[in-house]
Amino acid sequence: MAFSSGNSGGPMAEINVTPLVDVMLVLLIIFIITAPLMSHKVKIELPEANLVQDKDKEAPKTPPITISVKENGDLFWGDEPVSKEILESRLSSAAQLQPQPKLNLRGDKTTKMGTIAEVTKIAQSQGMLDIGYVATKEKGQ
Repeated sequence: MAFSSGNSGGPMAEINVTPLVDVMLVLLIIFIITAPLMSHKVKIELPEANLVQDKDKEAPKTPPITISVKENGDLFWGDEPVSKEILESRLSSAAQLQPQPKLNLRGDKTTKMGTIAEVTKIAQSQGMLDIGYVATKEKGQ
């Protein structure tokens, strides 16, 4: 502890910061020297990606299936009216095709969501994997 040389005879209230600065400079120099040594650079040979697809290997595209649902629950396969039983059998046979066609489900603005969910459940139970919902963009957007 440092004592003042004045007449008061009490301890000094000032802290000597010289040793603190010395320690901080030593730590700074140590970190400057060791920081580049800590970053190891490991060379890795990454695999090359082949982004060019052969047109011969591409599977023929199948047209999507469109099912429309009206407000009163009427179902349409494309433009042809169908019942739920016929819909199930057609979806079952379409699910067996390779590649499986996409299923687009369209509904009126006023069609209840329960009806859409029921048709979706029928399609999933018959094995359809790619089910999409068709909507139109609002005017002005």
